[in-house]
Amino acid sequence: MRGLYLDCFSGISGDMFLGALVDLGVEAAHLKAQLKKLPVGGYRLSARRVTRSGLSGTKVDVEIDPSRQRERGLRDIARIVEGSRLSSEVRGRAMAAFATLVEAEARVHGLPRERVHLHEVGATDAIVDIVGTMAGLERLGWPRVVCSPLHVGSGMVTMEHGTFPVPGPATAEILKGAPLYATHVEGELVTPTGAALAATLAAAFGPLPPMRVRKVGYGAGSKQLDSHPNLLRVLYGDLLEEAVLRETVLVLETTIDDMNPQIYGHLMDRLFAAGALEVFYTPIQMKKSRPGTMVTIICPEPRLEEVTTVIFRETTTIGFRYQPMGRIELARRIETAKTPFGPIRMKVSVHNGEVVQATPEYEDCRKAALKTGAPLKEIQRLAAAAYAPPRATPRRPLRKRGRRRG
Repeated sequence: MRGLYLDCFSGISGDMFLGALVDLGVEAAHLKAQLKKLPVGGYRLSARRVTRSGLSGTKVDVEIDPSRQRERGLRDIARIVEGSRLSSEVRGRAMAAFATLVEAEARVHGLPRERVHLHEVGATDAIVDIVGTMAGLERLGWPRVVCSPLHVGSGMVTMEHGTFPVPGPATAEILKGAPLYATHVEGELVTPTGAALAATLAAAFGPLPPMRVRKVGYGAGSKQLDSHPNLLRVLYGDLLEEAVLRETVLVLETTIDDMNPQIYGHLMDRLFAAGALEVFYTPIQMKKSRPGTMVTIICPEPRLEEVTTVIFRETTTIGFRYQPMGRIELARRIETAKTPFGPIRMKVSVHNGEVVQATPEYEDCRKAALKTGAPLKEIQRLAAAAYAPPRATPRRPLRKRGRRRG
């Protein structure tokens, strides 16, 4: 499985994340093409090489036309993102990050999230940072993201409502449960947008996992710091299988017998956007012999609050139960099969170094079917037949070594 490690030794912001992805090799032209799918204008995206304390990195700049700048709430952003031609995965993950931002601000200010209209959330640069980051990760095949403890800075920061200690109120709210640390470095090193991206994307927080690193990228922040380079370092490569096959998730269940069936499809979309890993419905028999539906949701523990909000906002239930549960999954990676209909991405599952399953990416096959008029099932069949997995390298038995004497 491909992995991406966020080394936040100098914090994280949206533009630093974008810069690190470009530095890894995600083409700036690709990001611009994806962002053009949004009905948003009044900005210009550019990337340039800079140095920070002697280290070279990529600085992404988002220049805004002030005359076309406006504040937006979550519903406005949802209309922009969900009405675009971006892939469903990019749309869903971007909306999860925006929901995290808005809900944090709502809790900090004691407002319902419908009344939160913020410059940080709605500004064009935040939309570009979040959607651009998701598009870049899609370009990398959606690697599993692991994040280091976050260096938040220290001192005070001035915002719209006054001067507050670092980390700012919204940032602290977003990063509840994540490992943070401060040093003598003054200033805000983790922005609300950067915090929302880390909280939304990170499958785990901690040290660098066992990983075969293929590329290293550096995304530059705007400030020059005296103590260390103001860079976000990202390491991209292959996570060793032992590091990714086992994890603990939450399993949520609730039973419903009084909800309009038309709502269930919308509910599933909202749950996935909130960070759910799996959602499924089971028909059941309830009290008084009424037919009902059991809603089962699997989600990472850090996404429990967002998923809870969706459950109570979108369904008629008044409660649910949940429990932690271990999960084992095969390591996966994205490869490409060459077909008469063009390249088709393949989801490749690996066990003990051997490919055990390769599945054509549905969206690639669907687009090829619409473009060529060929049957979808035929494209899927040809893609599966065209994929040639690399041969597994036989493992050599480990030689026993004598105990070192010293």
